[in-house]
Amino acid sequence: MRMNMLQPKCTHSCQWSSCQCGLCCTKITNFGVSRGGTQILKDVNLHIHCGDLTAIIGPNGAGKSTLLKAILGEIPHTGELQFLDANNEGTSKLSMGYVPQKLDLDSSSPTSVLDLFAAAHTRLPIWFSYPKKTRERVRETLARTKAEHLIDKRLGALSGGELQRVLLALALDPIPHLLLLDEPVSGIDQRGLELFYQTVSILRKNYDLSIILVSHDLNLVAEYADRIAFINNKTLECSGTPQEVFSNEKVIQTFGLDWSKRYLRDEKDRVDNAIMV
Repeated sequence: MRMNMLQPKCTHSCQWSSCQCGLCCTKITNFGVSRGGTQILKDVNLHIHCGDLTAIIGPNGAGKSTLLKAILGEIPHTGELQFLDANNEGTSKLSMGYVPQKLDLDSSSPTSVLDLFAAAHTRLPIWFSYPKKTRERVRETLARTKAEHLIDKRLGALSGGELQRVLLALALDPIPHLLLLDEPVSGIDQRGLELFYQTVSILRKNYDLSIILVSHDLNLVAEYADRIAFINNKTLECSGTPQEVFSNEKVIQTFGLDWSKRYLRDEKDRVDNAIMV
């Protein structure tokens, strides 16, 4: 079976009238998280539709990563977290992919990219040779993120951008319904940033992925996100299109940005129109 087969293309409307990909909406209602007696998030309400890239922005410590961990089921939460199908009914056939902020690696380890992927799909020790079909499968998976040339490279020798593309490919094996990206390009240079966002955007369109991305890269978020959610003061203070959110007074005050002229030009030029104040 070829690993680069697409999921059925979703053609849902906002009423989810004709979705075939198995997941039409991730619905977060009155969501809250407390840890050690401290409230981290409260009253968060958010809908993420399949095929949409939703960026989560906010100041440091606002609870952005906590939200992702709660969705993953790593920490408990209050409120409702629903995964709805085309009939607006809950589905248990959900798969999630996750790319963390960073992965601590031993730079001296001989473990290769192929070893990492093979370990996820076989019980053979990594010093065993792999069947040809295993190598081909891994190569096809890496090709989704333009990383197939890294298949034999040691993990410890990868650059920051290369490692994140490898981890993104791993999160897409198999293709999930919901992809969670927690500041996946932190510390990567500008070229690596743009390549990562371009890759994610292509994947979103090709596989109808629901993507939730935590990011501080506001220019790239404005260019690639379908919707943005602004978390501040322990809650979701506003959400909407990039134009709506970046025109919100609370967002402007938080980030010190005046986005009023950003959308005066066409889509291609809008990222260059942000004015620092």
